[in-house]
Amino acid sequence: MEGDDSAMTVSKRLLDLVCGVLLAVFLAPVIAVIALIVLVLDGRPVFHVSERMRSMTEGFGLIKFRTMVPSADDRGVSGGDKADRITRCGAFLRRSRLDELPQLWNVLRGDISFIGPRPPLRDYVERFPDIYAQVLKSRPGISGLATIHFQAHEEHLLSCSRSAEETDAIYCRACIPRKARLDLIYQAHGGICHDLALMAKTVFRRLR
Repeated sequence: MEGDDSAMTVSKRLLDLVCGVLLAVFLAPVIAVIALIVLVLDGRPVFHVSERMRSMTEGFGLIKFRTMVPSADDRGVSGGDKADRITRCGAFLRRSRLDELPQLWNVLRGDISFIGPRPPLRDYVERFPDIYAQVLKSRPGISGLATIHFQAHEEHLLSCSRSAEETDAIYCRACIPRKARLDLIYQAHGGICHDLALMAKTVFRRLR
């Protein structure tokens, strides 16, 4: 990032805490209502926790509302091969991104930021160390340059897959390199003003 890295980290953390606390207070009733609806319509567990990486060696539990029927064989990113596991509430939650609201807890804990590269699964970090050694120099985030400009296309690409192996192949070949390029552009030009602009773009896209 531009400027002093340590000062930027402190500023970014303060921005996350202030926005996180305000949003947590404002959205607490919404989160409670969604949790109740998921519990009544889809049963337990209400939340889904998956390991993601905040550095090359440090993992954490990323929390979302559960949108799929649990499976012991679940692995990799979501693609067309998992479409039949999406729950009654899951389709709407995923489409509206409301399944990501519990990640406010991850922001407040310091696991992720509001803006940054999406935290990857351990498997991909271990398989593509050269890429993620660069990408994970930035604190992972809920949204970011790659999320805003590539996520819809990524979902379209992965929706065409019919097996876990095909989903993995598409993700590795077509998604990881493109997202990494955007994440590194953010890394090179990031700053608090840039984060605020990306936060505003994210909210606008969600509302639209």
